[in-house]
Amino acid sequence: MLRSEFELLLNQTLSPNRFKDYAPNGLQVEGKKEISRVVTGVTACQALIDAAIEYKADAIFVHHGYFWKNETPQIVGMKYRRISALIKHDINLYGYHLPLDAHPVLGNNAGLADAIGLLNRAGLQSGVAIEESIGIVGELSEPVSISVFRSMVEKAVERDVLFECVGDRKIHRVALCTGGAQGYIEQAVDVGADVYITGEVSEQTIHIAREMGIHFIAAGHHATERFGAKSMAAFLSEECGLDAVFIDIDNPA
Repeated sequence: MLRSEFELLLNQTLSPNRFKDYAPNGLQVEGKKEISRVVTGVTACQALIDAAIEYKADAIFVHHGYFWKNETPQIVGMKYRRISALIKHDINLYGYHLPLDAHPVLGNNAGLADAIGLLNRAGLQSGVAIEESIGIVGELSEPVSISVFRSMVEKAVERDVLFECVGDRKIHRVALCTGGAQGYIEQAVDVGADVYITGEVSEQTIHIAREMGIHFIAAGHHATERFGAKSMAAFLSEECGLDAVFIDIDNPA
């Protein structure tokens, strides 16, 4: 597949123009003209680049790419080493941030919702279609206890989670937004969720949960955002006929 065709495919699939994002979505570093081998991952760190070089990849697809708003524009130090490795090995880098969070089938939020069996899904933001919403609200097939739900989430993300239990009511209605979305907890309260799941926690998040009466889970930024990159590897392989593989660079955050 030509580089231009590959980007067109990604844009048609993920619809980046729907989002006002914090970094450019699409091709961020240009490499070889033809693409047949693709590595997907969460973040375009040096370890992922090195793994892609070893895999002889033509392209890397990530959720966290480069050129974020307010970052220093100089290409020096760590940024230079990363970009120079991509250029030296002629590897294309594609980054899709909010579009990969929000995609209702391939996205991070959809993947976590699938893993815990969330039904009757809608967008977390009121009046926003689910494919454009940064976050999901839905229901379990039946209410479950706090301990059972914690086990479900830990199985889904394959790690222990921070769980702030507020009272002892069972969990039925669930709101979630992967990554660093602890600031959406009050939106979860507004939609009547029993629990809010995200990746990270801030000091004030716990006070909000306690005072507004909602269970809260911080399940890891990296752990909650592996779903989209995994799904994209499967999509590119099964639907597009490319040699695509997800490579997980462990990160406890």
